[in-house]
Amino acid sequence: MKKALGLAALSVGLASSACVPAPSDPGADLILSGGRVWTGDDDNPWIEAVAIRDGRILRAGSTVEVDRERRPWTRVIDLEGRYAGPGFMDNHTHFNRAGELLLGVNLLDVSDGEGLRTRVAEAAERLPDGAWMVGGMWGAYEQWEMSSTGRESGAGADRLFRPSRADLDAVSPSNPALLWNWDRSQLLANGAAMDAAGATCAWSGVECEGGQPTGRLSAAAADRVRGAIPEKTMEQRLEEARIALARLASLGVTTFFDITPPEQLPVYEWLRESGELTARVNVRLVLDTWDELAHAGIGQGFGDDWIRFGGLKGFADGIMGNSSARFYEPYLTTGVRGSWRNASNTGHVSNQGSGMDPPGNMERLVMGADAIGLSPRVHAIGDHAIDSLLSIFARVIEANGPDPGRRLAVIHTQVLRGAATARRMAELGIIAEMQPYHTIDDMRWMEERIGERARWAYAFKTLEDAGVLLSFGSDWPGTNAAWYTANPLAGMYAAVTRQTLEGEPAGGWFPEERISAEAALRAYTVNNAYAAGEERIKGTVEDGMLADLVVLERNPLEVDPVELKDILVDYTIVGGRVVYDRAAGN
Repeated sequence: MKKALGLAALSVGLASSACVPAPSDPGADLILSGGRVWTGDDDNPWIEAVAIRDGRILRAGSTVEVDRERRPWTRVIDLEGRYAGPGFMDNHTHFNRAGELLLGVNLLDVSDGEGLRTRVAEAAERLPDGAWMVGGMWGAYEQWEMSSTGRESGAGADRLFRPSRADLDAVSPSNPALLWNWDRSQLLANGAAMDAAGATCAWSGVECEGGQPTGRLSAAAADRVRGAIPEKTMEQRLEEARIALARLASLGVTTFFDITPPEQLPVYEWLRESGELTARVNVRLVLDTWDELAHAGIGQGFGDDWIRFGGLKGFADGIMGNSSARFYEPYLTTGVRGSWRNASNTGHVSNQGSGMDPPGNMERLVMGADAIGLSPRVHAIGDHAIDSLLSIFARVIEANGPDPGRRLAVIHTQVLRGAATARRMAELGIIAEMQPYHTIDDMRWMEERIGERARWAYAFKTLEDAGVLLSFGSDWPGTNAAWYTANPLAGMYAAVTRQTLEGEPAGGWFPEERISAEAALRAYTVNNAYAAGEERIKGTVEDGMLADLVVLERNPLEVDPVELKDILVDYTIVGGRVVYDRAAGN
């Protein structure tokens, strides 16, 4: 009930958003001219210029046509032949977690004391005094010594360092810190954290040397320390959001689909009301909240142009990282340090708010959410999970009947059973919501775990050829073993080349699944607008659309594909406002 009341309160805020009347003079506020503007419209793919007024595209066409909208007060950006196009849309973020890591401490690539001390000191400079540092996850990239394609050499695990409280105290005196390594086999607190919790050598699980705590804790002792962490202040949540928004703006992202915890909703509303929201938010709560949303009167598309509810997220299985993704056949390896089980499709299933267990649970949730128009999007990694989910979708579509606004999607769509699965998705009209950067990260270990089945991992071309709509995003900031960049151009690079950032393997990993740069670009723009049910207001550069655009230093449809990841954003424009200007440094 508390959640429902909170959502109802948000609904009042969203519903009260007022439209600003247009000025009497029809001139443009901003003009982009003299460039190569990709529109996303198949009937008119390239134009020269764009005029913007009151946050929308007033005129999209030739330089001559657009110049008619110029007034003395109009700001003009000369593209000088550069590429401009629809702003990038990211179909999958954990925005609050990204903000935590950007403002706080990110130790994924740290594997020594010097690196840890440097990162913790930098975080202490960013955080307000007294704010806790939590997590960090050091050593994630040091578990294996790998070739550029990630082949394991068997070293790494024994080389991990064991930091102590001394590594933290000198560089974080005002910020309590409770940190751990990538698999939580090591947990570490600084003096400020231990003082806040009252932790002493008398506690079970507190390691001591010479009668003094080293900061190293057992899991149980760390849980006791964690109990001393106060609720995060609104000020800190806002600072985390601001730094995350700045990162997205620098990458040309104008809309992001967020797996949103309820406590994040007031942050977005505060930023919108203060004019600080520099990207649009497509909110996704978990699937088992559908009945509470219905009670609060919230359905698909509820909201305004800045904050909009865009479906609900469920889970059909876990992830391959801990061998909890469902496959028809068992995994092939127990992995490093015994952390991966040789599990079959009957193994552990992720329990993050909804799932396939008990039998019938997922179908009940999808049926209810779909019936009120809150299009379910369900996480499915393994071939068994994907096929099971498609069967549920088919029954729901038949039971609930036709709905032109329905946007059912398989999140990740990671490993297909084969091409027949793609054809089935196309027949049902199911969207493949994928994160292409996963491809060049997961190739490090996927064949070792599932063997020949890896041929059908991230099967972009197979899905495209079958007629499945591809929707792309990042899964930013990633997992406890990897940082996933939110850069759409890096994602395009991954989908087009299927190579690591170092260019391995030659020709790409299962190169038959590479797609064209334009197909990848559409998956980050036009297709994502459709996936959100917002194709009438965004995703293309046409008259009347929201003025969300990106200007790039080079044209992604003309460069060598290996250069895609290196293209820089010159301008990001959201609602007609320049929210990032590379030359100006902001």
